[in-house]
Amino acid sequence: MKEESRIAMLSIIVEDPEKTGRLNELLHACNAYIVGRMGIPYREKGLFLIAVAIDAPETVTSALTGQIGRIEGISVKTAYAKK
Repeated sequence: MKEESRIAMLSIIVEDPEKTGRLNELLHACNAYIVGRMGIPYREKGLFLIAVAIDAPETVTSALTGQIGRIEGISVKTAYAKK
């Protein structure tokens, strides 16, 4: 049985810019599922705020979120659409 796709938003805060290489590798590996991505540099605070819209099976989104969350200096939260 094929797992149903769900729409989600990943909210990512990068506090250590040197870790963005690993983050980009993970996002690139899931690029078939990514609907859109927006990055906002908050230079005054030394942070980068990233929003990623994804339409993927929940297991893919959960795995991606878990991998991102294990990167030191990066925080991530996921919100799923109710549909």
